[in-house]
Amino acid sequence: MTLPVWRPTAEQTALKGRARQLAYVRGFFADRDVLEVETPVLGRHGVTDLNLDSISADVSVQGQSGGWLQTSPEYHMKRLLAAGSGPIFQVSKVFRDGERGSRHNPEFSMLEWYRPGFDDQALMNEVADLVCGWLDCDRPKQLTYRDALITLAQVDPFEISDEALKQRCEEWLDPAQLADMGRDGCLDLIMSFVVEPNLGRACPEFLTAYPASQAALARTSEHNGERTAHRFELYIDGLELCNGYWELTDFCEQRRRFEVDNHLREQAGKPAMAKDEAFLAAIEAGLPDCAGVALGLDRLLMLKLGTRDIAEVLSFPFERA
Repeated sequence: MTLPVWRPTAEQTALKGRARQLAYVRGFFADRDVLEVETPVLGRHGVTDLNLDSISADVSVQGQSGGWLQTSPEYHMKRLLAAGSGPIFQVSKVFRDGERGSRHNPEFSMLEWYRPGFDDQALMNEVADLVCGWLDCDRPKQLTYRDALITLAQVDPFEISDEALKQRCEEWLDPAQLADMGRDGCLDLIMSFVVEPNLGRACPEFLTAYPASQAALARTSEHNGERTAHRFELYIDGLELCNGYWELTDFCEQRRRFEVDNHLREQAGKPAMAKDEAFLAAIEAGLPDCAGVALGLDRLLMLKLGTRDIAEVLSFPFERA
């Protein structure tokens, strides 16, 4: 039966489940003396990441105009870290354009936290504590990005030629569509259609050691002869739950990555995004050695309630908002 347009899509059990989940999260961090913070939902900058499309806001105040709804509280939280906040977490609403489906809504709830003195391995342990404590599930095992693609897609992401990679992707796109797609775009396609749906089926799995070209804001190092990122994602029943980094603290490298991002955006026909100079200044002033992670709270609740449609855990998804 079709619901009247005014009705929420989440049932009362989901609303109560969300309240319990928030109480659990806040209790988890209170026990560990991690400070809860708030940062702007409306900021002066969007993000340069090729795979994220920020939503612009038409704001005019005190001679300044523009603004962006934030895709993540990351930049602002790192400014707090540079100012000496110590370990922090935040529950926030974030926004990404062009995302709506059974796992996506343009507005969604994110839990993000940062741990000075942690590396990616230490943070994975804490992610497992939080997630497995809430879901009452087995602790995750680890699988490298390379091993996942070799095992599940018979593709070595570091050895396969660009030509062979595009030929493999012709299973989903025709050659004309693939002509301007870069190597990482092709790998993302294989990840989406072949690898991700099979991750975390027997037990939760952390995917680690991404190619350096997919480092985003993570630091990199040599791993088995290849440059890889200190980045991880957690998968449960084929659902990506979080994305974490041992954070990059090199100001010059961060600025360079923003420039590379904008070059890739222009190649893809997307507008270049202004660099967030306040964020870069915070990195230059001294972002502490830390690890951070962003976790989708709506997806975590989906797993808890056993649903595969995000609308069932949202009061009002975009089409009803």
